[in-house]
Amino acid sequence: MAFHEEATEAATRFRETFVPSAMGPAPRRHVAVLACMDARLDLFRLLGLDVGDAHILRNAGGLLTDDAVRSLVLSQRALGTRHTVLIHHTDCGLQKITDESFLDELEGATGQRPPWVPGAFTDPFEDVRRALAVLRSCPWLLSTSAEGFVFDVATGELLPAEA
Repeated sequence: MAFHEEATEAATRFRETFVPSAMGPAPRRHVAVLACMDARLDLFRLLGLDVGDAHILRNAGGLLTDDAVRSLVLSQRALGTRHTVLIHHTDCGLQKITDESFLDELEGATGQRPPWVPGAFTDPFEDVRRALAVLRSCPWLLSTSAEGFVFDVATGELLPAEA
């Protein structure tokens, strides 16, 4: 069965038991999580979250990109979050490339170099610490309360990025 058929069937089953929430778009726990899109990260189970508890933002590497900052600012200023959690993980695909070689590969394959940078890094702990420093100095956020972690995909441990 093709994925779209499986997804359509799942959505039909979901709708049969769906109960609209009385709460609005503001998350109950007033937290926003920025994490990697890696399929091995089950953020709800890992962080003990239920639907409606947090805003979940995901991208390749869990990077604090301009768009992630935009989403976090909107999450705080328009929707009431006051704490941010950043999560990278071990064995990330962005640790296995360099920005330059990936961009060269894309340009070689398509004849065009993209306007964005992949955001490769070598140490997920250091990258989380760097992102936290940027986040904590962001003038548009109402709260710079933030913490960062690295999820170990081999052990299931959630390790603090800061000592």
